[in-house]
Amino acid sequence: MSELPRAVAAAVSTASSLGLTVDDATVLHDSNKLTLRLLPCDVLARVAPVAHQVAQLEVELARRLAGSGCPVAVLEPRVEPRVHERDGFVVTLWTYYEPVTPRQVPPVDYADALERLHAGMRGLDVPTPHFTDRVEQARRLVANRDRTPALADADRRLLDDTLRSLGRAIAERGAAEQVLHGEPHPGNVLTTKNGPLFTDFETCCRGPVEFDLAHAPEEVGEHYPGVDRDLLRECRILVLAMITAWRWDRDDQLPDGRRLGAEWLSQIRAALDRNDLDPAADHGPSRP
Repeated sequence: MSELPRAVAAAVSTASSLGLTVDDATVLHDSNKLTLRLLPCDVLARVAPVAHQVAQLEVELARRLAGSGCPVAVLEPRVEPRVHERDGFVVTLWTYYEPVTPRQVPPVDYADALERLHAGMRGLDVPTPHFTDRVEQARRLVANRDRTPALADADRRLLDDTLRSLGRAIAERGAAEQVLHGEPHPGNVLTTKNGPLFTDFETCCRGPVEFDLAHAPEEVGEHYPGVDRDLLRECRILVLAMITAWRWDRDDQLPDGRRLGAEWLSQIRAALDRNDLDPAADHGPSRP
């Protein structure tokens, strides 16, 4: 919160210096990245600490994907498509899309848009982390008791065992891999008059398409062609373990995040039982 006024000021001054008229800035979302609507120029600004250099990759991906007709949010066309630095923050400027109703994207449309996005990403030759790198980030968080002080020992073991065993099992399946969105959940899908558009590519990684599908509502997977159902089930549990780990971070800013973290721990146990999986029995020791 102490950084919020400075971040807003960085966005406003950046847009103004580029010739855009800004009299008001409305906070739309504030978590790891601040999202603002700037008026009256009607531009979407995303602001993050300057160390958050993944913004450059996000801008490049959005520019190339939009150029190939993929269903993605586009950068603000009135200014140069690049990352701007100001007062310790990186600022990117995007087109603002007025939401349409209903906000919920029908599963068949969601699946079609995600398939078209994957088709466009398949031809990209860009350096991205592997999905297992993101799994390891979650494991390091779980292992760090200073960062996750409220996480009970039994729950800590459950998360680490699940992340380790399923991350390894999915990687060893040898499924086809490609560049992925990384987190194409409903929060990163805009409902617009032009159909669903994907946004926020900061978690872009390489892996099987089932890893992306695991972030979407279950019904979406039923409409996506050629899905490996067993792989998707494993990916869903893995992704659930990852997002549960984030909820126990002492710095997590998701509203009601701790309650969700506890609820998701129960869902992980139920999913492991339902699929007859015992992550603790996997080869390789858990972290202490």
